[in-house]
Amino acid sequence: MVDTVRITQRLQACQAYIHPYKESVAGRLVRVVGLTLEAVGVKAPVGSQCLVETSQGDLIAEIVGFSQDKTYLMPEQSVQGVLPGARVLPLSTKAKLPLSMDLLGRVIDGVGNPLDGKGPIKNSDSYHYNTRSINPLSRRAISQPLDVGVRSINSFITVGQGQRMGLFAGSGVGKSVLLGMMTRGTTADVIVVGLVGERGREVKEFIEEILGEEGRARSVVVAAPADNSPLMRLKGCETAVQISEYFRDQGLNVLLLLDSLTRYAQAQREIALAVGEPPATKGYPPSVFSKLPQLVERAGNGGEGQGSITAFYTVLTEGDDLQDPIADASRAILDGHIVLSRALADAGHFPAVDVEASISRVMPMVTSDEHQQLARNLKQLYSLYQQNKDLIAIGAYSKGSDPRIDQAIQLLPVINFFLQQKMREVIPYDQSLTQLQEIIAAAQANAGNQQAVGAQQAQAAQQAAG
Repeated sequence: MVDTVRITQRLQACQAYIHPYKESVAGRLVRVVGLTLEAVGVKAPVGSQCLVETSQGDLIAEIVGFSQDKTYLMPEQSVQGVLPGARVLPLSTKAKLPLSMDLLGRVIDGVGNPLDGKGPIKNSDSYHYNTRSINPLSRRAISQPLDVGVRSINSFITVGQGQRMGLFAGSGVGKSVLLGMMTRGTTADVIVVGLVGERGREVKEFIEEILGEEGRARSVVVAAPADNSPLMRLKGCETAVQISEYFRDQGLNVLLLLDSLTRYAQAQREIALAVGEPPATKGYPPSVFSKLPQLVERAGNGGEGQGSITAFYTVLTEGDDLQDPIADASRAILDGHIVLSRALADAGHFPAVDVEASISRVMPMVTSDEHQQLARNLKQLYSLYQQNKDLIAIGAYSKGSDPRIDQAIQLLPVINFFLQQKMREVIPYDQSLTQLQEIIAAAQANAGNQQAVGAQQAQAAQQAAG
């Protein structure tokens, strides 16, 4: 079913930018294959938009490539109603994305049309968006931690203000729930959520159940579900980033949650393959791997007088394979990654954060030496148990063989409790650090007691032998 309301809104936004009609710039359709439109006679640059006449009204499409006299276009909506020889009218410029503080509390689609029925969004006349990337030497260094309200992340994978993190997980292990926990617990000024290529059901659930009234008041949600065209899904991610850049330019600290980076890559793959780009790595054409860093590098700290964008990009690891091409490429360009484990999720351990496989590359810059040592000590105990759990499970390990393993066995229930958290529970950064200190202090005290008992037993044995 065609969403006539959204199409009408989009057309009205574009009407002011229609190029005066000339035979020399207009063209006609000669071929439609899948979602790709081929036209001849169109003279417009790649990236510009056109109106395509159909039996159901005008359709908006974007030029994505050309070959000799043929121009390839990708539509924003369904191609239903397209006729052979239909006229293609180039637009002189793109419709502008409405950027203003009125975006807070709103839900929009991939090109800025409202989805919440609250009317149009006012554009800021005083703001002129600059598409140029920030000079890396003018960016402020990451020096402050960002509280996300999740104890395991605050303690073991501390996130810095302006950091770009990946959230790697398979399907159904709690990515969306963890994103919702961070929206409720973060200390960021503004939250921008991009729900791209995922289930349409999640959009309403995320807004009503996860964000809630309080969270929604300081959030902007960009929704481009899986049934949208590849172009709309591609634009959904870029729109979420552009909105984040606007708020950063206003001096605000932004938390960008983009779900998911994999769907962005898949949308670009669909477009690139449709216009004839050859596949390279497991079906992904080279343009995918050039667009990923272009999108990711737009986040981060701004220059003097600007705020920051702390970004979390979810990456869907198909078949729980962390060597998936998109997962591998993303891990190389991000400032750290959080891995969600299916084994932990199946055991009822939520959030299912695998602290062994996760890392924050800026944690040493935003935390004290004491914090890093505490996290390292607890992580070592947890890892030591995981390395020996098979021996422990079958009874092959004898108590007293290794004091560190004994300590890990005794502390495992406490560590598991520490790493788990209820969905609606918010644990601030300071409280997370205090609880981490308490666990380590208890572990050290217990180790001291065991050493004292061992020394007494050894002394008693010597006396008995003497």
